[in-house]
Amino acid sequence: MNEAIAFLRENPVQYLATVGRDGRAKCRPFMFAGELDGKLWFCTNNQKDVYRDIVENPYVEVSVASPAYAWIRLSGKAVFEDSREAKEMCMGNPIVKSQYQTADNPIFVVFYLEEARAVLADFSGNPPREYQF
Repeated sequence: MNEAIAFLRENPVQYLATVGRDGRAKCRPFMFAGELDGKLWFCTNNQKDVYRDIVENPYVEVSVASPAYAWIRLSGKAVFEDSREAKEMCMGNPIVKSQYQTADNPIFVVFYLEEARAVLADFSGNPPREYQF
């Protein structure tokens, strides 16, 4: 589990794939917020299309590659939760703080991935490593 979290932290701009409300694939830059109570957290704005897409179809996948040609695929069901602790953790990111100013901002929402599965792989020929959260 720690290897997957470290990989996400070391490669801070990931790509979140969703199924859009139009039934088509959507992929957006996103940032991993952190791990709290064994859950992997992310945040967004409840006015954005990505929020509406996730509410309609909560199954998402996050992917990012490192400069060393390793990558992670992280999938799960997005669960929105009004967690003050998770929101405060997100506010530790200066980019998030600049966008929302405070954890009490009514458009600021957080979600974690339920039954998250991470697969880390590279071109070494070694088998991928898998983690469950």
